[in-house]
Amino acid sequence: MNIRNYSTPTKKYKALISAVHSIYRLANSTFETRELILRLTRLLCQIFNTKYCLILILDATKKYSVLKCVVNNNKKLIVDKKSKIANGIEKRITRTLTSVRRHNLLAVPLICEDIIGVVVIKRKSSEPAFDKFDQDMLMAVVEQATIGIRNLQLYEEQQKIVLGSIKSMVTLLDTRIPQEYGHSPYFGRLVAAIAQEMHLDEKQVESLKYASLLHDAGKVDIPLEILTKTSKLTPKEYRIIKCHPLKGAQILRPLQILKPAIPIIMHHHEKYNGTGYPSRLKKGQIPQGARIMAVADAFEAMVYGRPYRERKNISNAVKEIKKKSGTQFDPRVVEAFLRALKKMNLKKYLQPDK
Repeated sequence: MNIRNYSTPTKKYKALISAVHSIYRLANSTFETRELILRLTRLLCQIFNTKYCLILILDATKKYSVLKCVVNNNKKLIVDKKSKIANGIEKRITRTLTSVRRHNLLAVPLICEDIIGVVVIKRKSSEPAFDKFDQDMLMAVVEQATIGIRNLQLYEEQQKIVLGSIKSMVTLLDTRIPQEYGHSPYFGRLVAAIAQEMHLDEKQVESLKYASLLHDAGKVDIPLEILTKTSKLTPKEYRIIKCHPLKGAQILRPLQILKPAIPIIMHHHEKYNGTGYPSRLKKGQIPQGARIMAVADAFEAMVYGRPYRERKNISNAVKEIKKKSGTQFDPRVVEAFLRALKKMNLKKYLQPDK
């Protein structure tokens, strides 16, 4: 789609509606500001039949960009670090909040209550000049895009607050659960790496990250003498331990943003053959995230050890995971785990052979 040949009012109107609809669909199918900006620059090049598009996202002072994306002759450049705005056109727009239209350049502000960024598109000097309709159309589609960008910014700010709250909860939990029962700082990375090998989408990976931090939250309700016991648990003690996934889900359920992570937390001790707990689910009945968590959790418990279990080296831990593929663990998750391990820096996990 481009607007170069839309010469009649009717065709121009249809082009405008089509462009706004395209921007709307883009904004509602993208869940990260960086990705939205990249896709938006490409789409604007397509709509306005240009080879160059720049989008800047500004910081609170309006003197620096915090994200810059440039598409030029199908090559892209993304800069997501703070950079001072030096270009005259960009400085003028951020200062005056007005558009600039020249022969082969069109630049408009991104405004949502206040200016949040700048869009610049260019054509070659030999190509048709931008006209008033081009300017009006760019302002219309940018208005739609700005709503999407601002919504994502607000969402990401909310996510930072939530993640901070989650980390505070984890810190509180860590004061209750002995260190030797906890996880390494690399546990969440391993979980995410397995998820990516299984091609889970951004939302699923995000839920797994939350679950990796909070999957043992239910242990806060377990007596310390049971948590720290180094000898074999009694049947009664084991029943208490088996309640922690359900208890964790109950504790976290009121937090709406954690809703997708709750099934992972509740079922990460299920086994692929249906002999796990708390619900004895098997195979595909177990949430995919919980199947991923089960493999990563077992691997960490082996390589870091527990008071009741001697630690293993990497090779022996991997052998154990492979051995239980198809019984305790989902074979597809085990395969993804093995691929992820090959790509990760395992120095933090490596232990000397015994």
